[in-house]
Amino acid sequence: MRERQRGSGPVTVIDRPTLTTARATRLPWLHRVHPLAKLVATLPLIVAMFLVRDLATPLVAIAASLALIVTGSSLSLRSKLGVVIGAPLVALVLSITLGVWADRDAVGSTPLLAQLGPWPLHLAGWLDGLETGLRMVAIVLLALLAGSTTSAGDFVRSLVQQLRVPYRFGYAALAAFRFVPRFRGELETIRRAHRVRGIGGRGPVAWLRAQLSTAVPLLAAALRHADRVAIAMEARAFGYSEHRTERHRVPLAAADWMFAAVSVLVTVAVVAVAPSWHDGVAAWLAGLVTGNGRS
Repeated sequence: MRERQRGSGPVTVIDRPTLTTARATRLPWLHRVHPLAKLVATLPLIVAMFLVRDLATPLVAIAASLALIVTGSSLSLRSKLGVVIGAPLVALVLSITLGVWADRDAVGSTPLLAQLGPWPLHLAGWLDGLETGLRMVAIVLLALLAGSTTSAGDFVRSLVQQLRVPYRFGYAALAAFRFVPRFRGELETIRRAHRVRGIGGRGPVAWLRAQLSTAVPLLAAALRHADRVAIAMEARAFGYSEHRTERHRVPLAAADWMFAAVSVLVTVAVVAVAPSWHDGVAAWLAGLVTGNGRS
């Protein structure tokens, strides 16, 4: 992410390095992997997270994702620490909030861990909530693994070049992606203009008035930008030909194929083997939270 000077102040622009830049500057290794290879590596495991019903598989997926993010991404040390510490905390919170909603008839015979007001948290309910929470955290981390190390432009180009997605859809999506940081900058400019003119105040009414006052100029700016993009695409004969030449190539290297193949094999092995560890993991966690585990 970088800051670009625009208008009266800096505007934060989401700008991950492209594959060519990452390979030329020797960025951490995940940035140098082809976007489609990362998609092939993470998508099967993401799908598996919707299908598995055990504790061990999402735990393995979370551990692997955290290891790859820490070793292979260019996130700052603070961001990496936030991910490593935040992932288990989020899973713990989800396990409690989901566990209290478990069917009391099904979990009532297991030990009571806590009484949260009118909601009892039983051991079986907590384990069910933990299972769901771990799967949700695993999905987010797998998406972060690919998303935080991939340029949106490279991803769209790889879909067009390698998967033969029609370029009309691909580059239209890329143009839509680039609307977001621009609108953020436009909104900041409008708010600064309002402050210069003394428009503002404190309290919920003033806040609501400020939000409404930015809606019309922001909509006008969005329409102007959309019109300019449409004119630029029309001037370049966008959509005239069935195929277009590519200025920026996103080639697949042998290492990309190897990364994708190894990742798929590891995913198959984890999904096949990890469910057999469920009973052991559940028993260890039960002993840990009830105080009956062996020291």
